Amino acid sequence: MDMGVLSLAATNLVSPPVLAFVLGLLAVSIKSDLRLPEAFYQAISIYLLLGIGIKGGVALRSASLSEIWLPLVVTLALGLLIPLVAFFYAGVITKLNGVNRGALAAHYGSTSLVTFTAALVFIESSGQFVEGFLVTLLAVLEIPGIIVGLMLASRGRQRSIAWGESLREVLSGRSIVLLVGGLAVGFVTGSAGFASIEPFFGGLFTGVLTLFLLELGIVAGRRLSDIKKAGVGVVVFALSFPLIAGSAGVAAGLLSGLSVGGAALLGVLSASSSYIAAPTAVRLALPEASPGVYLTASLGITFPFNLIAGIPAYYWLAQTLEGVLSWNL
Repeated sequence: MDMGVLSLAATNLVSPPVLAFVLGLLAVSIKSDLRLPEAFYQAISIYLLLGIGIKGGVALRSASLSEIWLPLVVTLALGLLIPLVAFFYAGVITKLNGVNRGALAAHYGSTSLVTFTAALVFIESSGQFVEGFLVTLLAVLEIPGIIVGLMLASRGRQRSIAWGESLREVLSGRSIVLLVGGLAVGFVTGSAGFASIEPFFGGLFTGVLTLFLLELGIVAGRRLSDIKKAGVGVVVFALSFPLIAGSAGVAAGLLSGLSVGGAALLGVLSASSSYIAAPTAVRLALPEASPGVYLTASLGITFPFNLIAGIPAYYWLAQTLEGVLSWNL
């Protein structure tokens, strides 16, 4: 691996949020009873979702249509293409049936807010500018991949998917409501309104994220034992597909006019997999799909990989491609 990626990975690894995640993994390995209280975990997840949404809405208010329309179109295209590629790629390297491949496609076509948040903290701490409207792209990318994945899984399936219930569950889920609601609040109140709550949603943000990742380290650690059951093909998919999708996201972001930091974040969004919205929709629409496959791949393998190694890799790729693309264009 390039020394630049190794250096960035080392820097990321010693950041408090990532170290807290590793501590959670360690706690599981030594059979500690460490857990955050469920009510507290739910409260800090609401804090993170709402805070990200509000800050994105403030930035969206100051963005012009000429800045955002092309990245928005590119993001929609990624939201449709990534689950398609995931479905067929999984068919090449795994022995999964169509339903389980569709479940994987739904998860990898959607996004992980926590991976996005950790990447945002990492990139901003590196001194890179990031377009605030990336949160809008996060909200846009959350849903299409789930729909495409479910559609692919339904091919040849004897019973039809209950689309109404599944979509209602996704659209009314906590992540979408808080992200979109936060965007609306931030857009309406603007910078002046955010100034009054900035000490709460600004200064405390990284500390709260650190606690959240501690709990997710514990949750992910409990999934590691399922890796053997998932099969070698699923492990290879969960490690390789994020690099494919993330590279496409970085390149597409740069070509759409995003900054290096913005393109890196779009790469992170493209590479991440959902473990909140997608599992809910898949559980309702595809009850015969195996959680041991899609949750192990998404939460047990891809999430730790992206958090520790993927984020610096996509950032390095954005820096590298920015020079190549600007020279050619």
